[in-house]
Amino acid sequence: MRAFAPHDRRLIRMTRACAIAVVAVHGGAAIAAYPDRPIRYIVPSAAGGGADALARILAGELTKQMGQQVVVDNRAGASGAIGMDMLVRANPDGYTIGYGNTPLLAINKSLLATWPYEAGRNLQPVARLTNSQNLLAITLSLPVKSVRELIDYAKNNPDKLAYASPGNGTTIHLSAELFKQMAGLRMVHIPYKAITVAHTELIAGQVQLIFDNLTSITTLVKAGRLRGLAVTGTTRAAPFPELPTIAEAGLPGYNVTVWTGVIAPLGVPPAIVAKLNAEINKACSSPTLLEKFATFGNSCLGSTPAEFSDLIKKETVKWAEVVKISGAKAD
Repeated sequence: MRAFAPHDRRLIRMTRACAIAVVAVHGGAAIAAYPDRPIRYIVPSAAGGGADALARILAGELTKQMGQQVVVDNRAGASGAIGMDMLVRANPDGYTIGYGNTPLLAINKSLLATWPYEAGRNLQPVARLTNSQNLLAITLSLPVKSVRELIDYAKNNPDKLAYASPGNGTTIHLSAELFKQMAGLRMVHIPYKAITVAHTELIAGQVQLIFDNLTSITTLVKAGRLRGLAVTGTTRAAPFPELPTIAEAGLPGYNVTVWTGVIAPLGVPPAIVAKLNAEINKACSSPTLLEKFATFGNSCLGSTPAEFSDLIKKETVKWAEVVKISGAKAD
């Protein structure tokens, strides 16, 4: 093999330096122009549901702000795995982002035998988006009027109370499991295929309680068909200012906050992540977006990518323990 002469080596170094400079210039220009075409927003659930509604509200606001269409792409199936798989395999150029929530990012890892989608490994947190909570509601025939009375009644009647959910591993199910564990109760879980069926059974008294999403349960409680006892978060909920949190009503330390956020494939350039993060946080200050989110019982918080990453880590540890103790398995 021919040895390179000194002037050959200098030429090679200069060529490499020029190539790096060209890539840097063009890469920087691409980031500066971002976005210059539509952005795909993958939602790992069916159109028409709560996740889809929240995603479309955000997509509409980002479209106005960024001057490029943000297109919601619903990819339902396999507990969200179909959509998540599309996201992690997408080109990490900032033109494919995804919807994440408590089950997808913090629960499924412990609940499912295989769940390869993990923040920091093949997913990148961009920003926390919404914050909501569940509501503890009971059938009218149950003779209790407070959380404390419910705990006492359940302790005096082990395995006599049944709580409904739309399936194993949902935040509705695990909210009840956490309540059971912290209060030292024995209650029976009855999973249903649809939340509407659970509501019908609850109203009829076939099951006695539920920890349902505010969006889903508010109308029934307001109409007097079910009795609301408390909310699961750290603050009282706007639709029910008269109802305490579970923590203040008799179970200190109890907290279930249901959250969503925006994620991206690992490897998106930091400058583009920063741009997306700034736009999402800006959207969270939009009166129009806030009003629309409020109709679904959600507030919009925003965050830095690091703050969202920390939340995911803490919630993953929390729900892993709840899943382990409960023995919950995916349907």
